[in-house]
Amino acid sequence: MSDALTKLKQAVLEGDDATAAATAQQALAEGLKGLDIVNSAIVPGIQAAGQLWKENQYFLPDVVMSAEAFSAAMAVVQPTLTAEGATHTGRVLIGTVAGDMHTLGKSIVIAMLQGAGFEVTDLGVDVPVRTFLDKTAELKPDILGAGCYMSTTMLSIKDIIAGLQERGLRNQVKVMVGGVPTSQEFADEVGADAWGKDALDATAKARQLMRR
Repeated sequence: MSDALTKLKQAVLEGDDATAAATAQQALAEGLKGLDIVNSAIVPGIQAAGQLWKENQYFLPDVVMSAEAFSAAMAVVQPTLTAEGATHTGRVLIGTVAGDMHTLGKSIVIAMLQGAGFEVTDLGVDVPVRTFLDKTAELKPDILGAGCYMSTTMLSIKDIIAGLQERGLRNQVKVMVGGVPTSQEFADEVGADAWGKDALDATAKARQLMRR
C-alpha cells in the first residue's frame, strides 16, 4: 500500500478531516484510481472506527469525527467514481422524521452505508411524511431509512409505511427504521422490514435486505 493510502486510512480512523481530504487529493495526484482509494483506504478507515466503537474502544465523539473525515475524503474522490463506473451495493433514501431535528446518528449511519458501497440520498431532518413518499416514488430507492430520536415522533414512521401502502409503493422498497426510542418490537409493530440498532447493525441489515 502506498504511503498516501496508509496515511489516508489513518486520517479517517483518527477523524482528521483536513488530512483526509488533503491525502485523498494527493493519492489522486499520484495517479491512483478513485475506486482503489475508496476500497483500500477510505472504507477500511471508517470500518476500523466502527469496529473500535463496537469493542467500546471508541465513543460517540470518536465515531462522529471519523465519519466527518470519511465524508471529507469521499467528497474529494466521489467525482472520479462515476467516470470509473463504480458500482453500488444499493440505493438508500434516508431522513429523520417530522418534528425531529436530530442528525448525528443519521450522519454516522450514512457514512457507514457509503463505506459499504451504498448510494445514499439524505433527506435531512424534520422530514414530512409526504416528502418521504414523494421522494420514494421519484428516486425508487432499494431501501428507505426513517430515523426518529424522540418517542413523540415515532408514530410518523407508521404513517410513512401506511402512505407507501396507499400509494402502491410498499412492495417496491424495503423499509428500515432506527433511532434511540425504536426497537425490533416497534419495527415489527409498524411493519418495517428491518431495525438498525446502531450504525454497524444498520449497515449489516441493509446488506441483508439487498440479498432478499
